[in-house]
Amino acid sequence: MTVKHTIHVGKWTLRMDFGLVAILLLMGATSCFALYNAFNLIRDGSGMSNLIKQIFWYCVGFAVMFVIASLNRKTLFKLIHKAYTVLMICLLYLLASSLLFRFTGHSLPFSPWINGAFSWFRLGGLGFQPSEFIKIVLIVMVSEMLSGYWRTHAAPTIQDDWHLLLRIARIALPPLVLIFLQPDTGVCIIIGFTLLVLILCSGLRKEYIWAVAFLTVAVLGLFFYLYFFQRDLMISVFSAYRLQRIDAWLDPESHILGSSNQLYTSLLSLGSAGLTGYGLQANIIAIPEAHTDFIFAAFGQCFGLLGTVFILGICLILDLYLCKIAYNMKRLTDRYITIGVIAMLLYQQIQNLGMIVGLIPITGVTLPLISYGGSSIVSYFIAFGLILRASPNAKKEYRIGRKKQQSL
Repeated sequence: MTVKHTIHVGKWTLRMDFGLVAILLLMGATSCFALYNAFNLIRDGSGMSNLIKQIFWYCVGFAVMFVIASLNRKTLFKLIHKAYTVLMICLLYLLASSLLFRFTGHSLPFSPWINGAFSWFRLGGLGFQPSEFIKIVLIVMVSEMLSGYWRTHAAPTIQDDWHLLLRIARIALPPLVLIFLQPDTGVCIIIGFTLLVLILCSGLRKEYIWAVAFLTVAVLGLFFYLYFFQRDLMISVFSAYRLQRIDAWLDPESHILGSSNQLYTSLLSLGSAGLTGYGLQANIIAIPEAHTDFIFAAFGQCFGLLGTVFILGICLILDLYLCKIAYNMKRLTDRYITIGVIAMLLYQQIQNLGMIVGLIPITGVTLPLISYGGSSIVSYFIAFGLILRASPNAKKEYRIGRKKQQSL
C-alpha cells in the first residue's frame, strides 16, 4: 500500500511518499555496502574514496529530490527547458574537445578523454556527465508534447501523428547525434528505447508498433549481415572498438585475454560463488570495473546466489512501486514522465544484468542506483523528485511552522 503524506514547513509544501523514500534509502544502503565489498577488487586502491563520494552523491540526490518535489509546476517546467539548452551547449563543448584531440592530441579544459570517450567534465575529483541528465530532460519534454497532443487532438489523423513525431525528433535527434559521436552508444540506446516506449504507450495507432517491430528486425538483420560479410565497411562506420564488443559477445573464449576478459571474469565469479559466495570483501577472482559496470558480479562473488537474488529483489520492488504510482496518477503529463522513467530504469537493469551474464553485448551501462557514479544517481533523483511531486493526492497532512496556503 502506498503511504502518502503532505508536509508543510512554513511556506513550503512537500508531497511525500514514504514508501518510495524507504525503497530509495534501501537502494542507497545496498549500493554503499556493495562498494565496500568491492574494495579489494579495485586496483588503484580508491575504494574508500569511491564509497565516501557515493554517500555524498546520495545525500545530494535526496536533497535535489525534495527540492524538486516542493517546486510548483510552472517553475519546474521552465527549469527543464532551460536545462535542455545548457546541456546541449555542454554536449557541443565535448564534441569540440573530441575534434580538437583528434587533430592536435590536446583536449579542451575540463573535458578529458576517459575510457575511450569524451563524455565527462572533470573538475578536481568530481565529474559531470551531461548525457545522464539529458535523458531526464527529454523524458519530461516529450511527455509534455504527448499530453498536449492528446488535449488538442481528440481524433488525430496520420498527418497529425507524423507532425508530432517530427516535433519529437527535432528535440531528441541533436543530443542523440552528439552523444553517439562522443562515442557513447549505451546512452544513445537508452534514450532511444525510453522515448520509443513512451511514444508507443501514449496511445498512438497500433500500426506503429508493428512498423517499429519490422524496422527493428530489418536493422538487426542488416547489422549482422554487414558484420559477417562487410567487415571493413562496419569498421569505417562503427569503429573497431565497438565491433570488438560484438566479437567478445559472440565468441568470448577466443578473446579471454582481450575484449571478452570482463565477461569471462564476471561469469567465472558468479558461476563459482555458489549459494552464499566467498564472503565479505572477497578477492578470489579479479573483476575489472568492479565498482561500476560489474558491481553485480562483484557482489555475487561475495554473497553468491543469495546476494544476487537480493539485488534483483530490491530492483523489482522499485520497478513495481513506480508502476503502481503511474497507474494511480490522474494528470497525463505526470503519468507519461513516470512511464518514461520506468522504461529507462528497466532497460538499464536488463542491459547491465544481461551483459554480465553474456546474454547481451557489453555496452558500458551501469546498474542504476547500485553502481558507483554521481551523475547517474543525481539524474535519477531528479526523476524521482518529479514523480514524488506528482504522486497521487496525500491522505494525511503535517504542518511545521506558520500555516500558509500554497497550491501545488
